[in-house]
Amino acid sequence: MAVVIRLQRIGKPHQPYYRIVTIEKTRGATGKPIEVVGSYNPREETAAKKIVLKADRYQHWISVGAKPSETVETLVKAVNKAAAKAAK
Repeated sequence: MAVVIRLQRIGKPHQPYYRIVTIEKTRGATGKPIEVVGSYNPREETAAKKIVLKADRYQHWISVGAKPSETVETLVKAVNKAAAKAAK
C-alpha cells in the first residue's frame, strides 16, 4: 500500500478550498482519505491563515514512508518559513 500526502478539493465552483490528506496512491481524486492532516484556503490574504497543518501528524506519515506531492511540499515549506519568521 503506497500512501501519498496530497490536496483534495472540497470547495464550491469558483471558491476553492482544499484538504491536505493522506490517501492510498490508487484512490481517485474524491476517494476516501486515510486521515486529514490539514487544510489550504488559497483565498485567504495572509500566508499564516492560508495553510493549517497538523505538523505532528504530517511528520508521522512522512516517517512511515508517505510521499508528499510537489504542491504539498511547497505549502509545508511556506508554513515552516512563516513559523521561522514569526519566531524571530
